[in-house]
Amino acid sequence: MDHQQQKPVVVVLLPFPAQGHLNQFLHLSRLISAFGIPVHYVGSATHNHQAKHRVQGWDPLTISNIHFHDFPIPPFLTPPPNPHAPNRFPSHLHPLFDASSHIRKPLGALLRALSPTSCRIAIVHDQLMAFAAQEGASLPNAEAYALNMISAFAIFSYTWEALGKPTMPETVIPNDISYEGCFTDEIENFAISQLDFLKFDSGGLYNTCRPIEAKFIDLMGQEQFSGNNRKWTVGPLNPVVLSGSGDSNRRHQCLEWLDKQAPQSVLYISFGSTTTMPDDQIIELATGLERSNQRFIWVLRDADRGDIYAGEEARKAQLPNGYEERIEGVGLIERDWAPQLEILAHPSTGGFLSHCGWNSCIESISMGVPIVAWPMHSDQPRNAMLVTDVLRVGVIVREWERRDELVSSAMIEKAINKLMASEEGEEMTKRAKELGGAVRESVSEGGTSRVDLESFIAHITR
Repeated sequence: MDHQQQKPVVVVLLPFPAQGHLNQFLHLSRLISAFGIPVHYVGSATHNHQAKHRVQGWDPLTISNIHFHDFPIPPFLTPPPNPHAPNRFPSHLHPLFDASSHIRKPLGALLRALSPTSCRIAIVHDQLMAFAAQEGASLPNAEAYALNMISAFAIFSYTWEALGKPTMPETVIPNDISYEGCFTDEIENFAISQLDFLKFDSGGLYNTCRPIEAKFIDLMGQEQFSGNNRKWTVGPLNPVVLSGSGDSNRRHQCLEWLDKQAPQSVLYISFGSTTTMPDDQIIELATGLERSNQRFIWVLRDADRGDIYAGEEARKAQLPNGYEERIEGVGLIERDWAPQLEILAHPSTGGFLSHCGWNSCIESISMGVPIVAWPMHSDQPRNAMLVTDVLRVGVIVREWERRDELVSSAMIEKAINKLMASEEGEEMTKRAKELGGAVRESVSEGGTSRVDLESFIAHITR
């Protein structure tokens, strides 16, 4: 018995190989390893490198307790994103998604190798990599937990719809709203194929916190929505106090530009790693930004390919003639990866024009920055509703029902100035700052998310 007690508890993390998922899992690795627990981060060599290369707020090379396992996956096509696809979901990534399932065999081998020398193996897997739970079920000392990558509001709304939209006094989602067109059939089928594996889970982790979503966290705790498994709300996973990141001590040029701007005067524009805009929409956005007379940093880039290091030349989006000369000193165009967390944390940043991916939402909220919401696909329309209608820390650019229409420069200009230059926008900013403070408190000593994280650690090391 004493010998068994001396064996370590280890945690094996398995993210889905898309940037927003890699990012959350790497942040969780940092939090778990801080308790002295060995962490094994599993993925392909390409995607492990991507996760480390793009991490912000801390340096994974300084944490010796995180062990990266580069597992082989079959060669897969890495076509460029299609800016004219009828559905905005990044369907060019489907070959990668299919290839990712081949990690199952080497994952199983790793778990079997760790089992004899471990007191317990806690597998934390992406919901889209739920086969890991079944691999763990074959071992006597392994148990599995899903990390939910989206907001509690989105999870609740999906489940509520699947149950036939039962009448509930707490429900704030209108019965008549439609979220059609968020996914392709292929990714919906891929997600459904993982559902059977979730029955092997012992619980779940959520990248959110009670100051943002207490109502929906409580609803998700009801048995009709989530069964009897344990739930831990441990977000935000991203650092809320930044310490710099890995490759270089030099600050990004956009941060030096921000240093010269007035407090809360700059709008940050980014549509994440899975959005590609057609040229005509880029022109409208450029025109709306210019006419708004607001200072801005615009990350203008296409969606990631399946392998971001494959070497193919990316499309260079065309701006109106003379645009960059006209906006010089007022706006900054960044065509490569930008340090989003550091931009949002900068005192000169006053707003975020965003696609409302959950990473972007929770990062912006944790830094107290209000949002101009322009959802594109997946859970983003639901997150936009949370931001604008529930939390009231943002303004919508266009309603989801009009997703197939070109968004005019006038609509964009109106939404930007509503946030950045109106009394209503000032109220949103005030609420965002108050909410950001509460979120940061939740991950500090004694905060609700910190208590839940400590509870999860106590559970897996029991």
